[in-house]
Amino acid sequence: MKNSKLLAVFLVVFVDLLGFGLILPLLPYYADEYGATPFIVGLLTASNAAAQLIGAPLLGRLSDRFGRRPILLVSIFGTLIGFIVLGVAEPLGESLAGLFGLTATVNTFIISLLFSSRLIDGLTGANISVAQAYITDVTTEENRAQGLGIIGAAFGLGFIFGPALGGVLSTYGYAVPAFAAAGLALLNILAVYFYLPESLTPEMRAEMVARNTEKPAMSLQALWTTLNRPRVGPLLHIRFFFGLAFSTFQTIFALYAQYRLDLDARATGFILTYVGVLSVIVQGFAVGWLSKRFSEKNLILVSTITMAISLLAWAFTPNVITLLIIMAPLAFAGGTLGTIINSALTKSVYPEEVGGTLGLAASLESGTRVIAPSIGGLLLGQVGTWAPGVVSAIIMVWVSSFVWRKLFVNPDPPLPQRNQPLPVETTI
Repeated sequence: MKNSKLLAVFLVVFVDLLGFGLILPLLPYYADEYGATPFIVGLLTASNAAAQLIGAPLLGRLSDRFGRRPILLVSIFGTLIGFIVLGVAEPLGESLAGLFGLTATVNTFIISLLFSSRLIDGLTGANISVAQAYITDVTTEENRAQGLGIIGAAFGLGFIFGPALGGVLSTYGYAVPAFAAAGLALLNILAVYFYLPESLTPEMRAEMVARNTEKPAMSLQALWTTLNRPRVGPLLHIRFFFGLAFSTFQTIFALYAQYRLDLDARATGFILTYVGVLSVIVQGFAVGWLSKRFSEKNLILVSTITMAISLLAWAFTPNVITLLIIMAPLAFAGGTLGTIINSALTKSVYPEEVGGTLGLAASLESGTRVIAPSIGGLLLGQVGTWAPGVVSAIIMVWVSSFVWRKLFVNPDPPLPQRNQPLPVETTI
């Protein structure tokens, strides 16, 4: 039964990311058709991540209260609406411009609808934290990292097949991938409704509701409070700064490949597919094997050091062959860190806080995807193609020292026990 639940969640996340991957690479071209400047295209890309900053912790907290399954259904429905708005942006924008007698500004209406579609999807579709909470509910301490690695593998597969399929469908028009993604979202809703049982029992939800009533609503104050809590606070700090460094690599890579190695879009796409395959191998297989043999804090430390070295080597890559070699340890470090930190977070809070905490982690990660493209682009354009890699490596050197100090030298005390002990192991 447990394996069937994991498979169901894997398929849900895979189809979700497949739909996302269908349209993500095409958005700049879609917006460019209607006169969007590069700055506007950048804002369009960042708007989805900015909306997830708000949506992810809210959905995670709501899933603690109402259950994982209904929140997944609501969030995927929001994704469906967002993709439909994206698909009808052109005719709907023209109709609205005509209705208000502003036909000269039709492109403005269309671009506004593109923004609306990404904001809707970001606010309601930031459901990865809910899927991670579901995995937490149906796994034990021993196999949780392996279970969370399944979500990472679904991510990688979605980004391998999504952009390629989106590129083929875009030959029939940029709206076609959007409608295909909407169709996938509809299939996902049906899959969750018919095949994914709720992971929280009524008794567990009632207990979570009772305990969460004592906690403040999700806000900047709540985020600040959580960042300063023992055990979970340091992990969220690691998550944010690791995400900032890794997102700089991810978001600036296409420009880096163009300006430093003179690669075209096709070659860059093949390299990103190679990285996606490496990520699937790491998160789908290697993380589970490693987590059974090494402690999570050791894996976090080794991964941060590996990433620092790999990012520094990436900064000065002289050719494609060297780049492909460097990508292997970089993918290992990124895949391992992303999974192990989430696993450690679930063991550093009480059960009723899991969804909200994973939502905060997802929100922080979304924040890095808003900041990183701006920083990386500025460094690459004003300093040099080596600069994003060097700055990211410096960030990861600091993260490595932070990990050593907070998890090894001065670790926080264990999570205090409740009056009624809960089945949560708090060592990492």
